[in-house]
Amino acid sequence: MSSESPKAQMSQEKIVGHFQQLRNEQRNLVNSLNTLEMDLREHKTVIETLETADPERKCFRLIGGVLCERTVKDVLPQLVENKDFIEKTITMVKEDVAKKGVELNKFKEEHNIRIRGDQIGTDGAKAEEAESGSKAENRNVLVS
Repeated sequence: MSSESPKAQMSQEKIVGHFQQLRNEQRNLVNSLNTLEMDLREHKTVIETLETADPERKCFRLIGGVLCERTVKDVLPQLVENKDFIEKTITMVKEDVAKKGVELNKFKEEHNIRIRGDQIGTDGAKAEEAESGSKAENRNVLVS
């Protein structure tokens, strides 16, 4: 039995490690998604501002860390193109986040992984919570 225990422990460590890796990948995708959504909002704000400006007016655009002088009519189409690209990328990243979530849940179920905080420790506590939850729902109901 002592020879089986380290093997079982090793496989559990690998399972936990792989689970943590999947969670980190999902977090990274969500962080990327948040960054892209912030960039999209900035692009929309700049586009709205430039649409009201004179097309011949000069403006400045930061390209690769270099500030370049252009005109509104030159910059606006590029910004719209970038905005469209960011929107497509956001759609792809959202799909990737959903796929990663499905993969994570499948892995969690296959290996019977339980995360602390997902469940309440005792059945008594669960029953009490269920009762208090139903009482809270009843408080907001008007019965005549």
